[in-house]
Amino acid sequence: MTQHDDIRILCSPAAADTLRQALPHDGRRYTLRHPEPGQACDAQVAFVSRDITGASTKFSITPDTARYYEAMRHAPALRWVHVHSAGADREIYQSLHARGVTITTSQGATDAVVAQTAIGGVLALARRFPLLAADQRDRAWRPLLGARTPRDLSGQHAVLVGWGGIGQRIGALLMALGLTLTVVRHSATAVPQARRTAAYGDLPGLLHDADWLVLACPLTPATRELVSRDALAALPAHAMVVNVARGHVIDEPALIDALAHGRLGGAFLDVFQQEPLPPDSPLWGLDNVIVTPHSAGFSDGNAARVRELFLNNLRRWAQGEPLINPLIG
Repeated sequence: MTQHDDIRILCSPAAADTLRQALPHDGRRYTLRHPEPGQACDAQVAFVSRDITGASTKFSITPDTARYYEAMRHAPALRWVHVHSAGADREIYQSLHARGVTITTSQGATDAVVAQTAIGGVLALARRFPLLAADQRDRAWRPLLGARTPRDLSGQHAVLVGWGGIGQRIGALLMALGLTLTVVRHSATAVPQARRTAAYGDLPGLLHDADWLVLACPLTPATRELVSRDALAALPAHAMVVNVARGHVIDEPALIDALAHGRLGGAFLDVFQQEPLPPDSPLWGLDNVIVTPHSAGFSDGNAARVRELFLNNLRRWAQGEPLINPLIG
């Protein structure tokens, strides 16, 4: 027996039943803990499942989420936290990481679902679904003729920012639809199937002939407001933007201005600089915009994939082995 023989895990009551049934049978004692208001938590491990944070955002935290966060903050023995999301940029994870707690993510668990959502956004915009939805509300039979006629996707050019697991899946689906691809990534290392590959800093010079700008990159110092006002101005007026990355990758006021004044064709946006998106945001009222509530990765199969990642890491942690998907930096 190595590393840990008595392992206490903080988890939600909702996650406890399925987790309990799947815990390793390796001779160790695994005990599940739940947040207890006003009491210090003795857990060494915390599992942050989607039910804990699903109704919260980085900016708006529900009481249940806050209770869980406080339990982690006041857990002196806490050594490792596994989160259900692919990223860990919330303040709670950053502060725990700063005090020496290992943070691991569920990167990869939602790749296919997020990619499907991004392609759904491309298809919805390409096939004029916002116009058709407005026609339905008006009970108006308006065939897609004249200026409303959709352009063929085949032969169009997409600039895809991000080439991780999600970006690679999006790229494959875009090419399956007949689009050509320019890939923008943290390095300019060539992607063989792309017509061009470039680094993040080269983005503005690549947009003059883009029909689509698809964002699937992490939020880092290099990508914060990467899609600047100048980058947006470089896009053709018919171009569409799809963002399943992070809201702060785009200069949102500049995006709103371009969409509202006809300098962009439309946008599918799942992420925003402030979440929930304020009711007074102009994005809600723009006919050429589809707004979704940061749900690109939601699917009924996610919980099992996240749990399997956690359990795999739990076995590694108990043995003192390196963990999968650690937060670096």
